Amino acid sequence: MSKEVIDLRSALELLERLPGQMVHTDVEVDPAAELAGVYRHVGAGGTVARPTRKGPAMTFNKIKGHPGARVVIGLLASRERVGHLLNHDPERLGFLLRDAVKNAIDPVVAGREKALCQEVVHLATDEGFDIRELIPAPTNTPEDAGPYITLGMCYASDIETGESDVTIHRLCLQGKDEMSMFFTPGARHLGAFREKAEALGKPLPISISIGVDPAIEIASCFEPPTTPLGFNELSIAGAIRGKAVELVPCLTIDEKCIANAEYVVEGELLAGKRVREDQNTHTGKAMPEFPGYTGPASPELPVIKVRAVTHRKNPIMQTCIGPSEEHVSMAGIPTEASILDMVERAMPGRVRNVYAHSSGGGKFLAVIQFRKSVPSDEGRQRQAALLAFSAFPELKQVILVDEDVDIFDTNDVLWAMTTRMQADVDIITIPGVRCHPLDPSNDPACSWSIRDHGIACKTIYDATVPYAEKHRFRRAEFLEVDVKKFLPDFE
Repeated sequence: MSKEVIDLRSALELLERLPGQMVHTDVEVDPAAELAGVYRHVGAGGTVARPTRKGPAMTFNKIKGHPGARVVIGLLASRERVGHLLNHDPERLGFLLRDAVKNAIDPVVAGREKALCQEVVHLATDEGFDIRELIPAPTNTPEDAGPYITLGMCYASDIETGESDVTIHRLCLQGKDEMSMFFTPGARHLGAFREKAEALGKPLPISISIGVDPAIEIASCFEPPTTPLGFNELSIAGAIRGKAVELVPCLTIDEKCIANAEYVVEGELLAGKRVREDQNTHTGKAMPEFPGYTGPASPELPVIKVRAVTHRKNPIMQTCIGPSEEHVSMAGIPTEASILDMVERAMPGRVRNVYAHSSGGGKFLAVIQFRKSVPSDEGRQRQAALLAFSAFPELKQVILVDEDVDIFDTNDVLWAMTTRMQADVDIITIPGVRCHPLDPSNDPACSWSIRDHGIACKTIYDATVPYAEKHRFRRAEFLEVDVKKFLPDFE
């Protein structure tokens, strides 16, 4: 189990050696809704409609319409599995990423001999070129606007400064050489790059690397203010691994891509061109998003004109279900890191840990474990919650608990809320704050106080014990024993 994880293939090799972390099927599966329908029961978890559960990652070895293709799903759909892949304690992953931001290692450009992602090349000028046949991208549900690339590392650069960034976006395959790209307003650096290029009437070169080191997938999900405009999140992945991510020049555009990716799509975001997201299905739906609901199809989205698709020999497509625990891992762990960093700088030593809870898709709900050590710490727990909202603007709710509460155990958190909180004084509401447009309740239709879609009432639930009353809230203390004396195989 000591082999280093450097790409998707080495990550899969690691999971194969770990009991219960990977399953396979040789039964042919239809990528149109059936594949996601299967994994929903195997291990999707997150905010996926029940029945679902956390479970192993899964590889589908026979994909209908794509001879020889394989698709892996759920690689990051378990915090325990992420811990294995990043070689770190699952409950301390937020601290790992916080430290990685501070010790970033910039990516490097490698020689062509490192370009594993370009072992096979398909040019848009080739006869019969069609991205829908080259890339086995699934749909999550029968209502989806089309096949989606859900785990594409989108890499682009500011056309004036040359600063680069990597993020994950909703990418729908619209035609043989076109994809639509969804941008959350004001949330991602690539959006700023695209807007600047379009204002100048220029296309923006962009590469999309699919099937990469899991450290890159998680690092790419950091957002401002932790990683401001111009901060390349690939440097966070470099810090996690202790060595720089290797890039190689693309073949048809002036941009770079991840050298050992399974697939790379090379293209340009066209200036001024828009497309309706569901132009091929007319369902009004896009795809399932992290809050657990299917996002509405956007009436107009920027278009990527594909110039080439390159890939490794026998490539492995990687995908995820939008509302799954995989999104919780990718979005939530960077959220934890951002909160830990912000609060630690303001009040060192008080916050013991943070969990971006599954029910919020890793974005909307954080549980903060706070330690009151002196009388003057009373009230600082609520300040920590306010700082959390500043560290991650899309956060909607914060639950504050004491250091004796297991923040990763929802039953323990609810116990604290039930026995340590009085709603009339311990629930603090902050109405009229910009949050996230994919939460359907953040809409004027749900409250007279909401002025625009995407605005929410942020809420703090203070389930901490008043410092002066700690003596009345001591949990029952049990005798410490060695259980293995009685059950040698006990885990």
